[in-house]
Amino acid sequence: MSINDIELHAQGISTFVDDITLTADTLHAYPVVSTMAHGTITRIDLTNALTCSGVVRILTAQDIPGANIIGNVELDEVLFADPEVVYQGQPVAVVIAETETIARQAAALVQIDYQALPAVFDARSAQQQGLTIAPPRIFSLGDIETAWAKCDIIVEGSSSSGAQEHVYLETQTVIAYPLENNGLKLVSATQSPGIVQSIIAKVLDCPMHMIEVDVLRLGGGFGGKEEQATQWAAMAALAAVQLQKPVKLRLNRDEDMRLTGKRHPYDADFKIGLNSAGKILAYEVCFYQNAGAIADLSLAILERTLFHSTNSYFIPNVRATAISCRTHLPPNTAFRGFGGPQAMFVLESAIFKAALAMNLSPDVIQQRNLLQNGDHFPYGMQTQRCLADACWQRVQSQYAITERQRAIEAFNADQPLMKKGLALMPICFGISFTATFLNQAGALVHVYKDGSVSVSFGAVEMGQGVKEKIRKIAAQTFAIAETRVKVESTNTARIANMSPTAASVGSDLNGEATLLACTQILQHLKIFAARLLGGVTRPEQISLQQEKVYADGQPTAIEWTALISQAYFARIPLSAHAHYATPGVFFDRTQEKGQPFAYHVYGCAAVEVTVDCLRGTYTIDKVSLIHDVGKSLDPMIDLGQIEGGVVQGLGWMTLEEIIHDQQGRLLTDNLTAYKIPDMHFAPAIEAAFLPNDAPPAGVMHSKAVGEPPLMYGIGAYFALAKAIRAFNPDWQPEFCAPMTPEKVLLALYDSTS
Repeated sequence: MSINDIELHAQGISTFVDDITLTADTLHAYPVVSTMAHGTITRIDLTNALTCSGVVRILTAQDIPGANIIGNVELDEVLFADPEVVYQGQPVAVVIAETETIARQAAALVQIDYQALPAVFDARSAQQQGLTIAPPRIFSLGDIETAWAKCDIIVEGSSSSGAQEHVYLETQTVIAYPLENNGLKLVSATQSPGIVQSIIAKVLDCPMHMIEVDVLRLGGGFGGKEEQATQWAAMAALAAVQLQKPVKLRLNRDEDMRLTGKRHPYDADFKIGLNSAGKILAYEVCFYQNAGAIADLSLAILERTLFHSTNSYFIPNVRATAISCRTHLPPNTAFRGFGGPQAMFVLESAIFKAALAMNLSPDVIQQRNLLQNGDHFPYGMQTQRCLADACWQRVQSQYAITERQRAIEAFNADQPLMKKGLALMPICFGISFTATFLNQAGALVHVYKDGSVSVSFGAVEMGQGVKEKIRKIAAQTFAIAETRVKVESTNTARIANMSPTAASVGSDLNGEATLLACTQILQHLKIFAARLLGGVTRPEQISLQQEKVYADGQPTAIEWTALISQAYFARIPLSAHAHYATPGVFFDRTQEKGQPFAYHVYGCAAVEVTVDCLRGTYTIDKVSLIHDVGKSLDPMIDLGQIEGGVVQGLGWMTLEEIIHDQQGRLLTDNLTAYKIPDMHFAPAIEAAFLPNDAPPAGVMHSKAVGEPPLMYGIGAYFALAKAIRAFNPDWQPEFCAPMTPEKVLLALYDSTS
């Protein structure tokens, strides 16, 4: 009987790529990378490296049989730089040696000379110099120019949010195995097996069916392995094909941090107008995204920023402009929230500044502008089953927000050197890939003649519980014990053309495909059971419950295992492949209008903090939230995703500061210099699901839960801002995240505002 991933993890026996026992002939690869942010390679000298004992070969762009292109969305990314390097850490070559240690040592001996070229590292400077990935995008609603004249209060400002390191537990790792007949198999730590397969086929100039990519599970991803696992897999694949031996490539923690991209830093300028009652009449914003040196997924992330520019609020007049700026940093990439959090932070900054100007609490403006059924987003989609106000009201009542606010006021009046703050953070997050063609999935289900079940699909398990959720879907559909169901590894030979596991839709898309495949088999079994029972002639009268066949709601003598055994001998189909495509989603980029999402997830959180006004240190005391999960497939998994997302969002807003030097070299390249939340930092989290009788659009009436909870962490910034102003009422926030203790200390004693 199969056990689930949770139990395997608890026993310490779950297998990751680095746990796989290597064959004696396995070689090890390590990249030679650029030490200059921008320049032209004038000379590469491999002599010293090649003389190292144990070095087998060093591969460069000249050794690639196919295309030196690994860009998936845009074709601007090469496997090996030649001749231009565009960021520190860009691969130039790869060393293959008998051991990992030798490969690293030899890579350090490769001598590269450069002709330096100008480098730029911040988005605004890049935009001023015309360094952009693509032309600006603009989403609009209403008549923004006319609306300003109707506003009683108009405020303008700017904000910025920083990069964030993924810090997945398992670093970038891959093993490539050459197979007979010129085939190749890769065991890769990737969220995108299909993309890895496709890109490697282009690099090696071979058809995709010659490349098999297998993923058992990931030790975390958070978006960092959606695109950026591809280059390491391609290097290992190239080496394995050239040398006809297995090749492993693994980055350690500091290498992974230096050589991979982060969450995109954003700068933004905003202008917001309201009437005297606190209704937002107009909002204009321009986002400057720091893409890094290469497009990667920046344009898709920028688009989702625009989709979420108004968050959980209805604003009748909007103009949102977004520009993806090319800098000379490693290419920034997908990260939980995919551009949505950056947009939400800007709007919350604008609301906070407007509230200060109007002498109101920000939550007054927030509540008065929450989305209602029938409201339109700037991209043309209309709200359906809108639960923004329901989540807000539930937070207020369930967590006694008014009473807590009064207690905070009393505390602040009584404590001269300790101040508290509480901020509310509503969220609205669209669920679907915004690239419509990606909203599809396949599943393959086998029922074996002993009654056990095998399920294959395109989603990658990376700690989010997709395997367990889909296992439950199969078990519930067949009315059998979950232990009868085994979920296979994610493999391109079983499921073709799979979409990345991203956008919070892994369970939705692959769960629906699995449900369709199981239903096909179930229908065959019902027809066969009706034949077995003789008197029952219609399959509609047959059901399966608790591993037994029921007829007209009454149990029969036919057990699940007997049914399957007899079906096998009667040559009834016990396997099915199904394909699911999300219905009704579309987006017209010529008009910037459409219905890009299957549905929206809503929620609201209250974040409470305490600031030590002598030291500038602080604690996040409590996060109390109501989240819209629909009918949860697995409440414990969903609760874990909520809690993890909250803490990750809190880290982005408070502790996690990415710093580069003036040459574009990452200074925060280890977990001593780069602080992430730990158990001491993590607050008490009160999380409850919103009761909801309206059946949502997700699989089995569930809703996606992976990304939306991260945005609750944004409330920490504004809770800290409230606490700071309780000590220093003249302080005017700069809306620059993360709000580190150093920044808090400076704000507490800032007299320049």
